[in-house]
Amino acid sequence: MKPTDRNLGMDRPISRRDLLHGMGTLAASTLLPGRALAEEMLALERAGETPAGYPPARTGLRGNHVGSFETALDLAFNGRRDWGAVEEPDPDVYDLVVVGGGLSGLAAAHFYRKQHPKARILILDNHDDFGGHAKRNEFQIGSRTLIGYGGSQTLQEPSYYPDVVKGLLRDLGVDKKRFDTAYDQGFFKRNGLRGGIHFNREKWGVDRMVPYELGILKDYVPVAPSRLSPKEAVEQMPISEPARREFLRLLVTDQNQMSEIPLDARAKYLFTLSYRDFLIKHLDIHEPEVFAVLEDLASDSGVGIEAVPAGSALYYTNLPGWGATGLPDSEETEPYIHHFPDGNASIARLLVREMIPAVARGKTMDDVVTARFDYSKLDEAKSPVRLRLNSTAVRVEHDGDPKSAKRVRISYVRGGHAYRVQARSCVLACYNMMIPHLCPELPAPQREALALQVKTPILYTNVALRNWQAWKKLGIGAVIAPGSFHINAMLDFPVSLGGYQYSKGPDDPIVVHMERFPHRSNMGLSPRDQHRLGRYEMLSTSFETLERNVRSQLTGMLSAGGFDPARDIEGITVNRWAHGYAYWYNPLFDTYYQDRDDERYPHMQARKRFGRIAIANSDAGARAMLESAVEQGHRAATELS
Repeated sequence: MKPTDRNLGMDRPISRRDLLHGMGTLAASTLLPGRALAEEMLALERAGETPAGYPPARTGLRGNHVGSFETALDLAFNGRRDWGAVEEPDPDVYDLVVVGGGLSGLAAAHFYRKQHPKARILILDNHDDFGGHAKRNEFQIGSRTLIGYGGSQTLQEPSYYPDVVKGLLRDLGVDKKRFDTAYDQGFFKRNGLRGGIHFNREKWGVDRMVPYELGILKDYVPVAPSRLSPKEAVEQMPISEPARREFLRLLVTDQNQMSEIPLDARAKYLFTLSYRDFLIKHLDIHEPEVFAVLEDLASDSGVGIEAVPAGSALYYTNLPGWGATGLPDSEETEPYIHHFPDGNASIARLLVREMIPAVARGKTMDDVVTARFDYSKLDEAKSPVRLRLNSTAVRVEHDGDPKSAKRVRISYVRGGHAYRVQARSCVLACYNMMIPHLCPELPAPQREALALQVKTPILYTNVALRNWQAWKKLGIGAVIAPGSFHINAMLDFPVSLGGYQYSKGPDDPIVVHMERFPHRSNMGLSPRDQHRLGRYEMLSTSFETLERNVRSQLTGMLSAGGFDPARDIEGITVNRWAHGYAYWYNPLFDTYYQDRDDERYPHMQARKRFGRIAIANSDAGARAMLESAVEQGHRAATELS
C-alpha cells in the first residue's frame, strides 16, 4: 500500500462484506452466477459480517448491490431462460403480484388494496431492502445512530401535488406543515456555513476552496451569504486572466443580451439551444477554462452543459447567466424543506407498515423515523400483503391468450433457485427497459417503446464523520467541485423528527452527502448514449476506487480546516444506481409536445395495459419524482380494478 493511501485511511480494517461489495465490478462484467453470490452473502451473514435481517445498517456498496442485478443481467444480455427446476412455494393464487417494491410498486399495492380490501397481494423485489431508489442508510457511531438518504430525496413542492398523491400522504399521516419546524431552516446561516467552489489539485494544479456560492445551491440548501463580491471570488479562482474576465462578466451581467429575441418568445427560445451555446452566443464566453468550471454543474441532468437546454440550466439548476436574458426573476417556489432524515425512504416505510402492520410499531410520520423494522415479518403466510426481497422476476406471462386469460404466471429467482407464483393480475413496477425481457409476449411496438427509457446513472455517497469541525472552521456547508469525482458535497439536510436528533454542534457526528452523475461530455453523444456510457463506467468501478476518491476529495476540500480522513471518517456507503432517474425528454434531442401525456410520447405507448398486466413506475410518467411514481401506481391499480 502506498503511503498516500495510508494517509487517506485506506488501511483501516475492511470486513469481508466490503470486499465482496467491491466485487461489483467483477459481477457486472462476468455475470457471476446468482447462486454463488447468494450463497456467499448468506455465508457472510451467518458469520456475523453483515447486519443480518436489517439492510439499512449495511454499509459499503448499496443501491445496485452485489446479488441484486446479476440475474437480471443474465436474462437481458445472455438471454438466459432456464433457471433449473421451478418450485411453487405458494399454493394459493394471489389477487395481485407486484414486480418491484419501489415507491410506485408499493403505491400500486396500497391503491389496489383500498379498492379491494380483502385482496391477497405479493410484492417481489430484487434488492435486499424495499423502497427502490428511496433508500435508507444508517451508521452507528458509538451509541449514536446516524440516518441518511441513499436515493429519492425530498417531497418537492407538495402543495402542488396532484390530488391522488395528496390523498396517499393523508392516508399515511404525512403532514407537510410538520417540516416547518422539523427542518432547521436557520442551521447553515446560524453556523456561518456558506457555499463554496472547490478546485482540486489534479485538475487545476492547486487545492483551493473559494467561499462563494454560484447559485446552483439556491433554493436547495439555505447557506449563509458569501462575504466575497463576484470580483473577489473570481480573483481567487485558479484560472487565467482572460478566463477571469469572462467569468466575471457572466456573474455580473444584468443587461438584456437577447434583444433580438421577442420577449414573449424568449423563454421558449432558451429550450432550443444548449447552455454552452447560450454562453457563447449571448455572453461572448469562449475561454475553455470557463466551460471547464461549468461543465458538469448541471449535475442531475446527467449530461454536460453542451447537452442541457439553456432554459433548464437557468431555471432549474440556477447556473449563472439569468441576468442576460432580460426576463423577470422567476417566482418564489415552495421551500425545499419537506425532507425526512432518510429522504423518501420514510414514505416507503410508512406504506409497508400500513400494509404489513406486524413489521413495526407506531402509526405516525414521526415515529416511523426511528421505528425498528422487523424484516422477518415482511413475508408471513398469514399476512394478506407479503413482501419478498432478494427475488428477481425473470418471466411474466399470461396463462393462455392474454385477451381471455384468467391468471398471470410470475417466475422469479431467489438465492439461485427458480420459483413461480400465480396471480389474477400483475403490476410491473420495475425498470421499463427490463420489461421486454420479462414479458416477451408484449406487442413489438410496446417493447420498442419500453426499451427507449434509458435512465440516468447516479452515485449517492454518504460519509459518516466523527465531527464537522473542519466545515465549521472553513465556514463551508455545501460545495460544488468542478473536475472532481463527486460534483458536490454537503452536510446533510438538518432535520430532527420524532426521536431522531440532527447534529447539534461541530463536535457531534454528522453525515456528508456527495453526488456523481457519470457521463461523457463534448463527444457529440445524445443523452441516452451518455447515460449508457456512464452506467458502464459506474458498474466497472470497484468499491476500493470509490472509497479512495471519497477520501482524497474530502481531504483536498477540508484539510485546511484540520480534516484527517484516517481519523475523521467513520463509515462510507455508496448508493450505486446504474438505472437512476427516469428519462425526461430533452428538446435538443427529442420531439417535444406541449402535453406531457401526449399519446405520441414513447412512455405513453410503453405503459399501455396488456391483458391482466399493468405497468407502473416513474418511467411510465417520464419524470423522476415521487409524485410521478405514485400517480403511475394509482393508474396501474385502477386499470386492473
